[in-house]
Amino acid sequence: MKFYRYLGVAAVAVLIALSVTNIQAQTGYKISAPYAYKNLTIFLIHGKNETSKTNIITLQEAMNMKVLRVFETSDVNELSVENISKQYDVFIQSGDIVKGGKQDRVLAISIIIPARSGRVSIEAFCVESGRWEKRKGEDAQQFSSSEERIVSKDLKVAANGARSQSEVWSKVAEAQKRLSANIGVDVTANASGTSLQLALENGKVAATAEQYVQKLMALTAGKPDVIGYAFAVNGEINSADIYVSNHLFKKLWPKMLKAAAIEAVAEGTTANAAAAPKPAAIQSFLSDAEKGIAKERPTSGKSKVVTRESDGNTVYEARDKSDLVVHRNYVKMN
Repeated sequence: MKFYRYLGVAAVAVLIALSVTNIQAQTGYKISAPYAYKNLTIFLIHGKNETSKTNIITLQEAMNMKVLRVFETSDVNELSVENISKQYDVFIQSGDIVKGGKQDRVLAISIIIPARSGRVSIEAFCVESGRWEKRKGEDAQQFSSSEERIVSKDLKVAANGARSQSEVWSKVAEAQKRLSANIGVDVTANASGTSLQLALENGKVAATAEQYVQKLMALTAGKPDVIGYAFAVNGEINSADIYVSNHLFKKLWPKMLKAAAIEAVAEGTTANAAAAPKPAAIQSFLSDAEKGIAKERPTSGKSKVVTRESDGNTVYEARDKSDLVVHRNYVKMN
């Protein structure tokens, strides 16, 4: 009897392994075991590099190096950018916040801006309602930095899916309210009470998020095949991001981890915090999102965004002018 019982357990284990292998075959990705701190769980996504280019830098790096300029156009939903570098291509990611101008904006598409690009128009949404003039010490005609990202799943959907300015403003206000409630201080800033950027700069928000970052930052060390990550908050799958190469992922990881940490802070800890999903659930999430019917939308510089929605899961796929997928953002809708 013991032999048959052990045989049954072994059979179940084989079936589970085959199931995970089958899902991996569907997506082309392998998911690492979960890594958790408080109510945030991180999964690393392993896959192959789709490009060997190592001259790609992030928007934050490019603005710090002053090789990429972001210009105010006086159109709430459009900015222009120019890469003046002779050697670096710049990756802009949907959800990146740029600070300054007449209003802080969130950039609404993922795109690679090539070296010596000339001016390129780019879609944007305002994440600071009301202000339409420069803040003290800033330039109304250009943006000065890109240190932060939008921090809630609802905001990602508002910017990428609904593409509604009023919805973006509404979700910014909700994010500020939740952060204030969960850290115990008002995160709105006197300089501009509606600015998401300034709320994220709040000292207590930054210090609380830093606790998560310190615990989880080293997860990617020594893993050259990691090209993305997924995360869950309070046991619920939130979203995932996958990039064209490990080189680009490593550059973005600190900023993406910080954004995930702030989202975990905003959600607060619930009784389900320890109930992390299994890697197979992440595989299914990615696979299900890919099953949706593709809808293409042209964006800047001959690039495009392909959206797929299926069973409450959505993926936004950014393709460059050569049709190379440079970024996939998966969002768990329910």
